[in-house]
Amino acid sequence: MDKVIYNLVYNRKKHLNKKGMGLVQLEAYLNGRKKYFSTKVYLKPEQWDARRRLVKRHPNAGTLNRWLHAFLADIEQKELELWRQGRPLTLDLLKQLVINKENPRLFIPFCLQEIEAASLTESSKRNHRSTMEWLRTFRKNVTFSELSFEFVADFEHFLLKQGLHTNTVAKHLKHLKRYIHTAIRYGLLDSQRHAFQEYKIKTVTGKHSFLTPEELGKLEALRRTGLSLSSRKVLDAFLFCCYVGVRYSDFIQLSEANFVAIGQETWLVYKTRKTGVEVRLPLQLLFEGKSLAILQEYRNDLPTFFSLQDNSNVNKHLARIARLAGLDKRISFHTSRHTNATLLIYKGVNITTVQKLLGHKSVKTTQGYASIMDMTLVEDLKRAADISLPSAETQAADL
Repeated sequence: MDKVIYNLVYNRKKHLNKKGMGLVQLEAYLNGRKKYFSTKVYLKPEQWDARRRLVKRHPNAGTLNRWLHAFLADIEQKELELWRQGRPLTLDLLKQLVINKENPRLFIPFCLQEIEAASLTESSKRNHRSTMEWLRTFRKNVTFSELSFEFVADFEHFLLKQGLHTNTVAKHLKHLKRYIHTAIRYGLLDSQRHAFQEYKIKTVTGKHSFLTPEELGKLEALRRTGLSLSSRKVLDAFLFCCYVGVRYSDFIQLSEANFVAIGQETWLVYKTRKTGVEVRLPLQLLFEGKSLAILQEYRNDLPTFFSLQDNSNVNKHLARIARLAGLDKRISFHTSRHTNATLLIYKGVNITTVQKLLGHKSVKTTQGYASIMDMTLVEDLKRAADISLPSAETQAADL
């Protein structure tokens, strides 16, 4: 196991507080990464010996130096304990053990620390922080010992009373479950007795919000009116995704490199952030190539086209756009993806083909549009009924 290298550093951020004092921190270095631990010792610049890494010219210099080296020795002891337990050593885990010692009972600070250290997008981190805000509203100081089956049930009931949708509540409970399992991995909770061992998170099958061809036409017509530049850009991005079925999270990651010429056609090729599936879309063959017409208008500045505000603000913008278009329907950016799938199936495109176009790992996900397939069936039967059949007399005459 690699050994952590420790150093005491003074005023690392080159910022003195109002009393003209800087913080002494313990720097931990491992495998090219660094973490810093606050010693909570503040000194004036002339009270720190940078070469010897010691306190000097301070009335309690001896006591402070003993404290600093005891602090270092305590963290080294935690490192040794991890090695004895055979647990993989990381600086994040080491820092969490220190935080837990300083405040061993509180759960929310632990979660916030994990959120910041997690490999999540910023929008995902905002969602996880939102769960912590709800948790803090429900109970300000949650301790590890409180995390029982009953606690989760009460938290779920609290969220439902706030008017949150069942699936939104499920999202918050999944976040809570994630950090309870993280605490178990750190040895802060008993793996055999934890809140979610028997607790089932409840969800309901939601209805997909999508646009009909007529509603899509109203938005397309709105493009030709005098919209502001910001509204026009949001509308164009939304319509583009109606034609290609790309998620918001994937749209904002697109660049010119994702558009590839194959033969005489332009294809959009990208890997979804959610599932990691590569999607290949022949743009000329989707919705009469309307996405290409939009791209052409932004050909001189594609990065600007793919740069949007955060999803929440974009959805607020879309709500105003929908009203301008005369739509009596609440839409979000994700409505574009549902619209894409719905209209493709409505036109008779095979469900497995739609699965590939959307980048779903399983066709079961795509089958959520089964009700639209029923609409297609009805339309097909109506068309069949319109076909004039020979009369009985005509058939008899032909015999």
